[in-house]
Parts: sequence; structure tokens; C-alpha cells
Amino acid sequence: MTLQTPKNWSARLVALGVVAIFILFMWWAIDSMRSWREGPSPETIASASLTGIREQNRLSAFAANYAAVVTSKQTRFGLSARKTLIMQGLVRYEVDMAKLTEDDVRWDPSTETLRVRIPPIEIAPPQIDLNSIQEYGENGLLRAFTNVDDTLDDANRSKGQAELIRQAQGPVPMKLARDAFKRAITQNFQAPLRAVGLNAKVETYFADEIGGQVSTRWDESTPLEEIVGNNLKTR
Repeated sequence: MTLQTPKNWSARLVALGVVAIFILFMWWAIDSMRSWREGPSPETIASASLTGIREQNRLSAFAANYAAVVTSKQTRFGLSARKTLIMQGLVRYEVDMAKLTEDDVRWDPSTETLRVRIPPIEIAPPQIDLNSIQEYGENGLLRAFTNVDDTLDDANRSKGQAELIRQAQGPVPMKLARDAFKRAITQNFQAPLRAVGLNAKVETYFADEIGGQVSTRWDESTPLEEIVGNNLKTR
């Protein structure tokens, strides 16, 4: 029987260690080569796109001009004064992209479709075109000797802005705004996917459309936060 000296055991342990390191290195090299050939996954690209889009904060993809014609009336001392205001204003439609969460971005591997639920549209205060304002008044006597003019002006300005917002919230401009935001956000997610050679589809919806006005497979899609979380656990 041959006895193994401590020196022989040390040599064997070193050899085994070298072999283990070599196997780990080869596994890492093969895995890296496979990842390099396959390229980044759609989920990874979507997660990076989501981070970039949220940093934009407020996205304005649509704006429209509206005109309001409003009239106010005041009665004092048995006399009446009336004033009409014509004003134009630019109304911008915005979406707070900081409200877009990972649960709003879902991946459906069966159809290779990325689905995005867009936060609600918000209407910014109208930007009034001061050069376009026109005013017409009646009963100059009451307006000349009282402060009724200022009262009428304040009332008309409030009515005018409210009228501009009312028009901006109409079904036709809201549909145009929705379509504009869908195109913009689809492009924001689709461009990075196309850039790395992925042909994944991107579909965008507003919350009130899911399961209602449009037919989707939203409930069958996997939230991005769940995909990213599972990928991190398996690494």
C-alpha cells in the first residue's frame, strides 16, 4: 500500500482547483457567446426604454388652438352693462410619464408583443394669445362711473378659459390627442427594439380602453416588473 504524503494531497487539490476554474471559465465563455449571438432580450430593451421615458417627466404630443366668445352682464342702480370677450388660446395635451410603472408595461411571449398602458391625458392651462383679444361693451354710462368694467373683465376671463378647456375636452380633439400619444409612445418603445434587430410588436392603450373599446390580451401578458424580478432571482 502506498501512503499519500501531505505534499501529494496539496498537488491534487491544486490540480482539482485548476480544473474547476477552467470548467467555470468555459461555461462563462459559452454562456457569454450565446448571449452575444442572441442579443439583448425584448424585456431588457423595454426596461431600459421605460427608464428613459419616465425621465422625460411630462410628454406633450398634441396641441390645438381654440377660440372662445363669452358675455357677462352686471346690473346696478337699475342700469345694466354687458361686455363680450373674444379670445384665442393654445391648449397643450400632456401625459405625466413619471406615472408609467413597470406594471403598465407587459410582455406577451406567445405573440412577441409589448403592451403599454398609458397614463391619462392631462390638459394644460390655455396659453392666451393677448394680441387676438377683442372686447365689445354696452351701456358705457354704468361702466364709466362704477367698477363694473373690472368685474365684467374678470368674469369674462374666467368664462373664456373655461370655454377653451371645454372645447379641448371634446370627443374629436381628445381622440386626436389619444392617437398622437399612442404613436409617440409606440415609437419610443419600438425604436430601441428595431435598433437591435428585434421585430417585437408594440401596442399602446389607455386604461379605459382595456377590455372596453379595444380588444386586448392584457390579462394574459406578464408585467415587466415580474419578468425583471424573475430574471434577477435566476442569476
